[in-house]
Amino acid sequence: MEPKKNPEADLSNNSGMYFVIGLALVMLITWRALEWKTYEDDTNYDISMNVDDDLDEEVPMTEQIKTPPPPPPPAAPEIIEVVEDEVEVEETVIESTETSQEEEIIEVEDVAVEEVDEDLDVPFAVIEDVPVFPGCEGESDKRACFQKMMQKHIGKNFRYPEIAQEMGVQGRVSVMFTIQKDGSIGNVRMRGPDKNLEKEAARIIGKLPKMTPGKQRGRAVRVPFSIPITFKLQ
Repeated sequence: MEPKKNPEADLSNNSGMYFVIGLALVMLITWRALEWKTYEDDTNYDISMNVDDDLDEEVPMTEQIKTPPPPPPPAAPEIIEVVEDEVEVEETVIESTETSQEEEIIEVEDVAVEEVDEDLDVPFAVIEDVPVFPGCEGESDKRACFQKMMQKHIGKNFRYPEIAQEMGVQGRVSVMFTIQKDGSIGNVRMRGPDKNLEKEAARIIGKLPKMTPGKQRGRAVRVPFSIPITFKLQ
């Protein structure tokens, strides 16, 4: 008769699992054994500081500094002999510059003061006698006549530069000049938007006739004058 064996009671079926569990336990015990630390229970320690006692050494006393004796007092000055000055000093006599009634007074002739011819520039707006434009000699308001004749002169001699017309250049040119003491025109200056327009304005001013010079206090002076010339395309 064969004995009956329960298949669940066979230990060989779970042998692998038991081996792993045993291996894990062995490794855990080994790790704990390696990490185990012990401490000595020693509470009997000296908390006093290890300080050397060097106060028993003898400290040498500093030597007393010997100061030099004070210098002796200065010697008494010698007796000064007073010598009388026998040299006579001449006194300086200052004569009076005031005149007396007995002196004759010389009359001085009148001194002729020569007038200095100063070059003055008197603006047209404030000058006493304005420059006279040819044709304004008989006019009572020579200032207004001057302005009128200037506009007439500009309109008569005006010519628009062809190159400025082709380029479409237009604008206002400010012209400044000086009426000299002899009535001629000088020191002409222009400022405008184009060189061609400035050149034409200078040509117009250069055709001005010789004028009667302006006067200030009866003397001929230079008179600066400025006028705008407008160039406008139709």
